[in-house]
Amino acid sequence: MAVQRVGVIGCGLMGSGIVQVTTQAGFPVTVVEASADLLQRGLGRLRQALDGLVERGRLEAAPRDAALARITGTIRLDDLASCDLVVEAMTENQALKNETFARLDALCPPHAILVSNTSSCNVTAMAAATKRPGLVLGLHFFNPVPLMKLVEVVRTILTDDAAAATVTEWARALGKTPVQVKDSTAFIVNRLLVPYLLDAIRMYEAGLASLEDITRP
Repeated sequence: MAVQRVGVIGCGLMGSGIVQVTTQAGFPVTVVEASADLLQRGLGRLRQALDGLVERGRLEAAPRDAALARITGTIRLDDLASCDLVVEAMTENQALKNETFARLDALCPPHAILVSNTSSCNVTAMAAATKRPGLVLGLHFFNPVPLMKLVEVVRTILTDDAAAATVTEWARALGKTPVQVKDSTAFIVNRLLVPYLLDAIRMYEAGLASLEDITRP
């Protein structure tokens, strides 16, 4: 299945970045927020980011305007009913995500793939909340989304091969570098990060270096 129309739930720091890279790649995007105020703030952040690229000479005005024209903002989840792919980028709350995926399952077309940008919640639980568990995955972008190339494609034991392939190819179409990982706590990058942070704490506790020197960029 070729992805044509994308939905994004959440227009915060991560959500607005996902909307930006998606619309710059040529996909029409419908972005949903919980309130009109949050939506306007998110869209304002997105416009500011694109304007900044134009000011720095990294983007022409015409592509910026075209990208902005592909974005539809709404506070109604029902407006995602025509999307082929929906990316959830809400707060890290498992119960809320499960409930949202159940609602998406009821309103989106049968072929639609539902993915979560979660970095810590259980993707399998989200899949189990739907009647299309084979079409539910994790798709973990990194902050800032427009700059970070890596994205983790998170498969559950229920994920269809075709759905994983579609999401992987879509990530490549955004200019990202997808890596495959099974649904597990912290996935790849954060699981590697935790021991690194713990070693830094142990170094400080042992008095091997100052806090300032350990954390110096």
